[in-house]
Amino acid sequence: MSPVLAGVLQMIALIVVLGLVYRPLGDYMARVYNSPKHLRVEKWIYRAIGANPATEMRWPAYLRGLLAFSLISVLFLYLMQRVQGSLPGSLGFSSIDPDQAFNTAASFVSNTNWQSYYGEQAMGHVVQTGGLAVQNFLSAAVGMAVAVALIRGFVRSRTGELGNFWADMVRGTVRILIPIAFIGAVVLVACGAVQNFSGIHEVGQFAGGSQQWNGGAVASQEAIKELGTNGGGYFNANSAHPFENPSGISNLLEIFLILVIPFALTRTFGTMVGSVKQGYAILAAMVTIWIGFTALMMWTEFHHGAPAFNIAGGAMEGKETRFGVGGSSLFATTTTLTSTGAVNSFHSSFTGFGGGITLLGMMLGEVAPGGVGSGLYGMLILAIVAVFIAGLMVGRTPEYLGKKIGTREIKFAALYIMITPALALGFTAASMAMTTPKNSMLNSGAHGFSEVLYAFTSGANNNGSAFAGLSSDTQWYNTTIGLAMLLGRFLPIVFILALAGSLGEQKKIPASLGTLRTHKPLFAGLLVATVIVVSGLTYFPALALGPLAEGLAS
Repeated sequence: MSPVLAGVLQMIALIVVLGLVYRPLGDYMARVYNSPKHLRVEKWIYRAIGANPATEMRWPAYLRGLLAFSLISVLFLYLMQRVQGSLPGSLGFSSIDPDQAFNTAASFVSNTNWQSYYGEQAMGHVVQTGGLAVQNFLSAAVGMAVAVALIRGFVRSRTGELGNFWADMVRGTVRILIPIAFIGAVVLVACGAVQNFSGIHEVGQFAGGSQQWNGGAVASQEAIKELGTNGGGYFNANSAHPFENPSGISNLLEIFLILVIPFALTRTFGTMVGSVKQGYAILAAMVTIWIGFTALMMWTEFHHGAPAFNIAGGAMEGKETRFGVGGSSLFATTTTLTSTGAVNSFHSSFTGFGGGITLLGMMLGEVAPGGVGSGLYGMLILAIVAVFIAGLMVGRTPEYLGKKIGTREIKFAALYIMITPALALGFTAASMAMTTPKNSMLNSGAHGFSEVLYAFTSGANNNGSAFAGLSSDTQWYNTTIGLAMLLGRFLPIVFILALAGSLGEQKKIPASLGTLRTHKPLFAGLLVATVIVVSGLTYFPALALGPLAEGLAS
């Protein structure tokens, strides 16, 4: 079988399996968030944290609960790293330095999972499992809660109440993430992934030293790392490491776990707003972008004109032979079009245009299908912008799902769109203008610029993948990328919840002959164009200085 055909068949198989679970999972998640009942274990959690799940919250209260929970999570994870040397199961590793501890705490709480450390050489079992893995569940549940709050803003009328943050976060964790992650972990163990609490083993000796490996609860962390679109690996090589991702089957499973909840949430959205066709329109836009990016990535990596690439059957530098170009391309586009950031190959070794595709996937706002929760609310923001543009074209007041899109709503949407590019480009410009940050670049010229641009784009978009080559474990990068991750996560959430509150206070408007049919293919096409034009063109000058310049020169 040719490598190209193998890659295409993997993509088709993935689409079929995602299609089979789309409806049941999407409807189940809608029932979870609409249910008036609480499980016994959920009641225990509410008592432990002192929360009343029956209390409805307006958007400021919902936001305060979210920010307070996230702040406590950052402090707890920071302190856990700072005292690691005194914890059991530390494997003899010392405590983490303050700047790196801040960066890592900000990274995992913001659902970014950017890692400026070697996991197998820095973090013991307690920090990995009790700190990082726990945040993989909680940060994903927070993103889903925000998406559900926005949906309620469309559904509800003449009320600013958006539900209860604590109930939404706990339900997302207990009823959705934990059960699916458990099944995923069992399957990964069956595929050969490691799951233990072993210490450090010497596995080989060579002139001047020896090779050592440590085990860990890898499969369980790998499952939620992908399912929650987190991305942080137990090992430095991430999903390229055979302990995390042993085979082509496990590789396809991990891609499935990354995509299953973000795609299924469009069904949840359609079910909760009372029109599954609205969910299908959002899904169609997401799938169109995802398939287009994946096909383009495979083309650039398979059909580069260099003789060495042609002999190898594609651009194999930086890719695992057990995955090949097809599996690596599919994984790369999936993790950068979502907020996952896991890697099974190294993006810096992709062709110039291939590296640019991974960058552009993040720059579009990671909405195809995006992270768990964040992908849906990001695409709904762009849907509001698309409706606004269409309204300007025909001279009508824009409406979406029976709610008017007025000055207040479009301001919130605009602020949401602007904040991430401002962070990514601002920190990139500051780094390139200073001497010390540039010393961390492995390469010079366009590729070196891409390393820095990729790092801040990944941080501000809460992706977490790295271009490789950039030595980011410095005080400058640990601090600035940490700030980019926190601001890039929580400032947009402020605007999302404010928008949800504004929509919920409105009265529903019945559809008329002049109402834009937002469930039709025409609107899905307009939404795709809006994503590319509004989000993509913001970064075009920076792309021209980096991957485009490198690709045209090669």
